[in-house]
Amino acid sequence: MNSQCGWSNDLVSDIPRWAISRGAKLASLPLGVAGRATIGLGKRIGGRPAELVASELQARTAEQLFRVLGELKGGAMKFGQALSVFEAALPEDLAGPYRAALTKLQEAAPPMPPAMVRKVLTNGLGPDWSQLFLTFDDRPAAAASIGQVHRATWADGRDVAVKLQYPGAGPALLSDLNQLARFSRLFAVINPGLDVKPLITELKARVAEELDYSLEATSQATFAAAYDGDPDILVPKVVHDSAGALVTEWTDGTPLSQIIREGTKEQRDRAGLLFVRFLFSGPARAGLLHADPHPGNFRLLDDGRLAVLDYGAVNRLPTGLPEPIGQLVRLALQGRADDVLTGFRAEGFVRPEFDVDAGAVLDYVTPMLEPIRSETFHFTRAWLRHEAARVADPRSPANALGRQLNLPPTYLLIHRVTLGGIGVLCQLGAEARFRAEMERWLPGFAAADAT
Repeated sequence: MNSQCGWSNDLVSDIPRWAISRGAKLASLPLGVAGRATIGLGKRIGGRPAELVASELQARTAEQLFRVLGELKGGAMKFGQALSVFEAALPEDLAGPYRAALTKLQEAAPPMPPAMVRKVLTNGLGPDWSQLFLTFDDRPAAAASIGQVHRATWADGRDVAVKLQYPGAGPALLSDLNQLARFSRLFAVINPGLDVKPLITELKARVAEELDYSLEATSQATFAAAYDGDPDILVPKVVHDSAGALVTEWTDGTPLSQIIREGTKEQRDRAGLLFVRFLFSGPARAGLLHADPHPGNFRLLDDGRLAVLDYGAVNRLPTGLPEPIGQLVRLALQGRADDVLTGFRAEGFVRPEFDVDAGAVLDYVTPMLEPIRSETFHFTRAWLRHEAARVADPRSPANALGRQLNLPPTYLLIHRVTLGGIGVLCQLGAEARFRAEMERWLPGFAAADAT
């Protein structure tokens, strides 16, 4: 048995043990923060500046939080992956340790033992599963939050990726996310403007979909058909799917995470442009929005195409992106404050009980639209940190107005994907003609005439 995660040949009996182990690690987080807060109070009483004490508390809380997340998978890994796209908004002294912890989490997650791999394959593909492959590598090529990927050769000679789901992944995932929801206040210590509760709620709501590999296969096949032969985007074709196992064509390439660390400017700009093109063209071409835009799901190929992996989380938009989004963006860039407020109310972005100023609403949204005001834009961590600070500062007008705005359920996932996508672009430091992509793929925006 692997002592790190508690897997054994019995697919069920050990699950509570490793779930409890993760729960104990998560439960240690608020105790550590409470202790540091008490020490911080003592330091302030002793005469140390409040700002310095707060900075130390923030740094030590971040250190513990990232260390614990780095030791876990399951729901903590899923949450860490979702949160990773926002790290560009953190100060570098906090973002650096977080990136290191997430990398450790993704690269060092303990794999299933070979005996369990074979049982999962038997359950998913049948007792004669080995006849479906010419070769199968028992060693996982990658580990994820609810499963791991093996490289193999299909019976027809194609190189394939075999995605296998951890037994008991569903209950463990929900248990971890419930724990993290209870400790969501900890993230406010690190970044006062970061509210993780909506993110955790949304992740929990999509657990059932992510566990359904047949549903994921359908989504991936839809994307693959829509982008078949595309000169810029590659979606690996689905080869076979069944309970707990998904087989797709194998894809090589340079992960976006590697390009973020050490890519050339040309690679960063190319990856950023195609990343935006894929996210915004998906609803129009496939009726689906890829809803998991963290760097681990994207590869830049040697021929310049962007390969997109993992379709467990999608937003179904059969008529494409909502046209009011593009219309409101166009009106905001034209400075038409009254029309923007009218549109916000019509779409439910302004709560009926609040009387807000049209000019204040325009001032709130206009800086966020800077990336598409000009023909080209350079996404940077500094820009994102400035925007995050503007909205998060409780003393700012933007923060006060933000608390009066509302995010309708139909826009929730679109909003998260957009924010996550911006986070990835800022990590890449990408510079490209992003406005042209909006004009092409965002309904209602093409007539924009920014002034």
